[in-house]
Amino acid sequence: MKSRARFLKKIYIGLIFIFMYAPIVLLIIQSFNKSKSRAKWGGFTLEWYRTLFEDAGIIQAFTTTITVALISSAVAVVLGTAACVAMQRMGRRRKNIIMGVTNIPMLNADIVTGVSLMLLFMSIGMQLGYGTVLLSHITFNIPYVILNVMPRFNELNPHVYEAALDLGANPVYAFARTVLPEIMPGIGSGALMAFTMSLDDFIITHFTTGAGVYTLSTKIYSEVKMGIKPEIYALSSMIFVTVLVLLVLVNRVQHQMVRGEGDEE
Repeated sequence: MKSRARFLKKIYIGLIFIFMYAPIVLLIIQSFNKSKSRAKWGGFTLEWYRTLFEDAGIIQAFTTTITVALISSAVAVVLGTAACVAMQRMGRRRKNIIMGVTNIPMLNADIVTGVSLMLLFMSIGMQLGYGTVLLSHITFNIPYVILNVMPRFNELNPHVYEAALDLGANPVYAFARTVLPEIMPGIGSGALMAFTMSLDDFIITHFTTGAGVYTLSTKIYSEVKMGIKPEIYALSSMIFVTVLVLLVLVNRVQHQMVRGEGDEE
């Protein structure tokens, strides 16, 4: 009976993975299909990837996506880490309230966040474009940085920093030598998480972008409305692989953090 239940569980899990990843596998296969028809296999080709990199619109969207992701994750790391430093000096009640407020953007529906930011930018007279997209990505990236950095702060021994001050170090030097090395794994995983979320976002970007400004996700959406081209399969496959690699890196960093903590104990 137990072996049968175990077998059924494996089948159930297998079906879940098939429903989740079979469409993505099919998409990747189609990106190498020489035929433009999705109904038949015309042979292996890399032509759609070559054509993709010759498309000026796609290259511009790719550049915008990467620059927004890099800048927003970097700014979010600085602001999120600074917020964690400030919260460490607060009482438990105020700290819990701020952490609860910080978690709201992660739990909130993306469409609500996107519409809210769009209305905010329009109400203050900002023209929708690259700047509003960048500000939006910084906004929703900060909570992810705090979520990764704050646990590292909670494990710190505050007396080490105070001892460095007592020995004559200035606050900046003491922070860089005693606190920063301890929270660096959290900063690294927070930066990777923020970069991944920015790279993958569509809904918030769709509501806060302006005419002529595209990221890869919004570019794919606009292209699909005019008919799916094989280059879109290639582009979607590249985005999936990139996000997958980044998520693997995030998991490895978090695993090393847990393993390091276990070795210290």
